[in-house]
Amino acid sequence: MKNLVSKKDDLFNNFLGIYFIAVLMLWIKTYITQITQFELGVEGALQQFLLLLNPLGSAMLFLGFSFLFKGKRKYSSLVIVYTLMSILLYANIVYYRFFSDFITLPTIFQTQNFGDLGGSVLSLLKPYDILFFVDVLVMFYLRFSRKIQKETERVGYKKATAIIIALALAVSIVNLGLAETSRPQLLTRGFDRNYIVKYLGMYNYTIYDSVETMKASSQRALADSSDTTEVINYTKSNYAKPNADYFGAAKGMNVIYLHLESFQNFLINYKLNGEEVTPFLNSLTKDKNTMYFDNFFHQTGQGKTSDAEFMLENSLFGLPQGSAYITKAQNTYQAAPSILKDHGYTSAVFHGNNGSFWNRNVIYKSFGYEHFFDASYYNTGSSGDMAEYGLLDKPFFEQSQSLLSSLPQPFYTKLITVGNHYPYKMSQDLVTIDKANTGDASVDNYFQTARYADEAIKQVFNQLKESGLYDNSMIVLYGDHYGISDNHNRAMEQVIGKEITPYESANLQRVPLFIHVPGMQGGTNHTYGGQIDLLPTLLHLLGIDTQNFIQFGSDLLSEEHDEIVPFRNGDFVSPTIYSINEKFYDNKTGLPLDDSQLDFAKSMKNEVDHKLKLSDQVVNGDLLRFYTPTGYTPVDPSKYNYSKDTKNTTVESN
Repeated sequence: MKNLVSKKDDLFNNFLGIYFIAVLMLWIKTYITQITQFELGVEGALQQFLLLLNPLGSAMLFLGFSFLFKGKRKYSSLVIVYTLMSILLYANIVYYRFFSDFITLPTIFQTQNFGDLGGSVLSLLKPYDILFFVDVLVMFYLRFSRKIQKETERVGYKKATAIIIALALAVSIVNLGLAETSRPQLLTRGFDRNYIVKYLGMYNYTIYDSVETMKASSQRALADSSDTTEVINYTKSNYAKPNADYFGAAKGMNVIYLHLESFQNFLINYKLNGEEVTPFLNSLTKDKNTMYFDNFFHQTGQGKTSDAEFMLENSLFGLPQGSAYITKAQNTYQAAPSILKDHGYTSAVFHGNNGSFWNRNVIYKSFGYEHFFDASYYNTGSSGDMAEYGLLDKPFFEQSQSLLSSLPQPFYTKLITVGNHYPYKMSQDLVTIDKANTGDASVDNYFQTARYADEAIKQVFNQLKESGLYDNSMIVLYGDHYGISDNHNRAMEQVIGKEITPYESANLQRVPLFIHVPGMQGGTNHTYGGQIDLLPTLLHLLGIDTQNFIQFGSDLLSEEHDEIVPFRNGDFVSPTIYSINEKFYDNKTGLPLDDSQLDFAKSMKNEVDHKLKLSDQVVNGDLLRFYTPTGYTPVDPSKYNYSKDTKNTTVESN
């Protein structure tokens, strides 16, 4: 009996030792990762301490679940949990390298996009990444060593398990308490995932994100018509009446949106080695019938391109987690295609990629798009015409012309380009400008793909003129989101010739907006605005009042336009004050705001948070199903079939 007890004690001590080795390795690896791979904005001794502390409680707790198993299963569960946590950590590393953000539960289920991401993902991998898994190999070695394989007896030390879990919880509670002292209401004002990771760590962030995702998913089931009252009152009170000088300026005209992929506004009028990068777009800034907005910002979150589309179609913000295109495709919407259908418009989208990318072939039906011409309608057989995300812009525009011309007029259309997409690789046979020489491949290549996109835009303008559509069409060009993320700031400092502070980083979120209307007075408009404002601006130009619709943007041309531009993480920019990472800056100087203005700045921040919250309630609760504006015909998604193999009466009848 004594020998048996001794044998069990040895076994317990052996496993306990391996457990603490695992905790130590994961703790150190996660801490090093958080300080070297993520830009978390850690300031002060307390935040530094929290960054060191927060992986410990998570490692102890999650790895501690292995104590609930018996014998060899205990070791196997320890290795499995350790491996899964390492994979989660590394997945966030790779994701952050491009998006400067962290994975959320909804993004994991955006599987429609995975097939097209191969090249982009490979470009994000680094040779030293193997080091993130050396410790995993150590764990496998310990698990499958001969000594451990022979240890099959039950350990079952409940007291030790309870102590370890209690210690893990104690560390986590202390962590949360200290975090709350540094940043009150951390978990209730969680627009910015950076804060959650900085204060609570990667693994606790994952738990937080899962809880928030489940809460958002339950909102639809709990919503009812009374939930629309506050939203309607808000949107009506923030309605900006149209400017009489522009209302109806494009009445009865076709609408052609040209989607500029990953196009940032610093490219406009920028010269690389003395040569204009975007000569055609530069010429539009001087066109007598084109209005160029030089203070127009993207407002996208994790949905990136899909968020941009979502905003311009609905004047609703994208979601704080994942993409509404994926998770809310079945919602009721009052989008531009359906609004314009009531005014005699045909609607169509053109995109040289798979229809399932971003779930477009589903959500477009909910928007009321009558036609979606995806890659199946294009000749994509030539490898020289293909980019990673579909047909290159020049052949795309060339092949789109006949489809566009076949539509009954007036039409509302959107053409989505892909040539200027990360990682910005392009055959040198197609480029007409040299690379930059910052030493950062993504930044250096960016100018070549941007030049290609500029040439493609010039091409489509010429096509529209030759086809006769140009003189009766409003053409809107918009950038969808940043092209160069914060992870490339060192190289971008060489490009723009100044240090990229948080204030300058916010300035780099400008994207181009051009609105060309035949007969309308053009020029440069300095109004501050964002993608949320496009729909009311466009409808007012077409002579359609938006007062009865639930829209969170306002007409950029209205004298009552709200120039506070919210970002999806709760930051904002305006002509006077910027709010970035809970700090306020004077827009004239770029310096921290004077104390005398802080109360006003905080009131602006509260307004931004309130607007984002109400928009999220509309989308998560699917509230538009409870509200139909007077004269509006709700969408029936079942009416639409985008397959090339089925009858498409609108196109085939022409």
